[in-house]
Amino acid sequence: MTVTVSMHFVNELFGGLSKSDSAKAGYLTRAGISPFLLTAPHGRVTVEQFATLYRLLVNEHDDETPGFFARPLRGGTLKLLCLSVLEAPTLKVALHRYTLFFRILLDDFGYVYSVQNGLARVALVEYQPPAGSRILVHELMLKLFHGIASWMIARKIPPVMMECAYPQPAHSADYLYFYPGKVTFNQPQTAMYFDAALLEQPIRQTKQHLGAFLRRAPADWFYVSLEERLISHRVREHLGRHLADSGSVNDVAQALHMSVRTLARRLANEGTHFQAVKDEFRRDIAIQALIRSERSLPTIADELGFQDMACFSRAFKAWTGNSPAAYRRATAALPSPS
Repeated sequence: MTVTVSMHFVNELFGGLSKSDSAKAGYLTRAGISPFLLTAPHGRVTVEQFATLYRLLVNEHDDETPGFFARPLRGGTLKLLCLSVLEAPTLKVALHRYTLFFRILLDDFGYVYSVQNGLARVALVEYQPPAGSRILVHELMLKLFHGIASWMIARKIPPVMMECAYPQPAHSADYLYFYPGKVTFNQPQTAMYFDAALLEQPIRQTKQHLGAFLRRAPADWFYVSLEERLISHRVREHLGRHLADSGSVNDVAQALHMSVRTLARRLANEGTHFQAVKDEFRRDIAIQALIRSERSLPTIADELGFQDMACFSRAFKAWTGNSPAAYRRATAALPSPS
């Protein structure tokens, strides 16, 4: 898993919790995240770091949606939710049980779903404003549904469209990897649309598979890979294998059996372009190399195709607001995550 995520997801995770800056720094340190990233202009962390922090807050507050709602969801809620839907014969029945589960459990939040014109629509309903950061609550609770539904049928569910009941946030470029498909903002409800035919898919997971899924939460439902669907993901996949020797736009277009012009047009339809995808990929690989390895900065720069360290440092600072050396120093001072 090479995708990194914006510090928005980390900062806003404390939105419903009364935490001082020093307390936040303590949690970040335990999760292997440098506290200096709290003020980094464009700081990013790995999905695993975010998941570790999430689990720390869940365990310390006995709330599986830490501070999101007026009523905490005590430890074991996610397990009970999954058990309640695993016995369903199809995704359609499981979705009915899923929405009913939250209707029983929460007074301030829920899900509704409908089917029209061949599309299933799952929407979030606010009966009162969430206690936590509203945008993050919407993002994570929709990803919770998407992740669990994809896991249940053992098949990645490609969103056809997503509507967001909030203005376009600064970190919306991340949605290309979390909500592939068309995304619109300032909508009446936050909702996801997908092919209604998937509702007839049988539930393929069993209780025996549940333990592993829960141990990996929230990473497995926060990030659901859909590489085979979007061209931008296929570009990243190619770069992951051939960045050093075949990372130009011409090389990638040839590998994907299309012209450079066609590649550019299809990436534009996804709201991006080749250099942006390549830069995002190199940014994510660089961050993970700085966090997880002891390879020298010149070695990392060379592996990512930069001519020299100066070019790498300039690019990394443009991506994250900090130099690669500063990123490494801040991370090196951290103890191992607890």
